[in-house]
Amino acid sequence: MTTETVSRSERIARLNDRARSGFDPSARIMFTRGCLDCFCSGDTPSGLLAQAEMIKTMRRHRFESDTYGERDFGKMTFRGETLFFKIDYYDLDLTYGSEDPADASITTRVVTIMLASEY
Repeated sequence: MTTETVSRSERIARLNDRARSGFDPSARIMFTRGCLDCFCSGDTPSGLLAQAEMIKTMRRHRFESDTYGERDFGKMTFRGETLFFKIDYYDLDLTYGSEDPADASITTRVVTIMLASEY
């Protein structure tokens, strides 16, 4: 692995950490329909609380192994269920994939939280 590759992976990892942590104002956090159906009852206070708790669980996730070093996929347990989260990279209009996920000026990160069975 070259120094350039390591630097690029680390840059992507840091940007992904910002997206997961809520410090990237352009990032989006999404839930799959199955995840919402399992834990949330619509826009009720308990449903919104469940969403906030899932985000909190994701933000506390610690990466034990990360094949590419980009911290773009994780497995967590929430209320006894296995959940995954993944980060995808899009252009600023959310139309196409980003040409360079290491460049925050041209990339919008979308974090998706889902049931493991939906992956």
